[in-house]
Amino acid sequence: MKRILACLATACTLATSGASAQAPATPDPIGDLIAGVSGPSSDSSGDWKLVASLYHGGRGMNGHDSLGCRVSPMRTVAADRNLVASHSIIFIKETVGLPMPDGGVHDGYWYVSDIGGAIRGQRIDLFTGHNAASMRPLMALNMKSLTVSKVGDFTGCPPIDGGEGHLADLAH
Repeated sequence: MKRILACLATACTLATSGASAQAPATPDPIGDLIAGVSGPSSDSSGDWKLVASLYHGGRGMNGHDSLGCRVSPMRTVAADRNLVASHSIIFIKETVGLPMPDGGVHDGYWYVSDIGGAIRGQRIDLFTGHNAASMRPLMALNMKSLTVSKVGDFTGCPPIDGGEGHLADLAH
């Protein structure tokens, strides 16, 4: 059901914003429906409005997160562990429909597997890819207020390609 709703949200986003990956300027009832279905698990603190920043793998960045796993473009998140625990799967409503490096579209799911020196409190840092150009699809988002919900936990390392079955570890 989540995949069907994510596909509908993607179609709605593409229809309202053309071929660009910009967030729709109008209300997003399908995205709200997805957030409701995918919403926080019973052990979650609910939805957050978080400030986000972006990072990429250029300039000699270590290609591993704080868990020792390879960072995954458009999936890895650095967060303050006092706000969101490591190994959390989060849903970021505004990222549904963004282009993925493999040519697919983003379903809104991200994996908290990293920390950052400047990531304290109500902030997250989204890993976009291996160079500055990878940040382009997210530039249209309002980085001062992303809607974030914890939807589960994962074991091991986050998926690298974000392909089929990447939510297999989702545990409510």
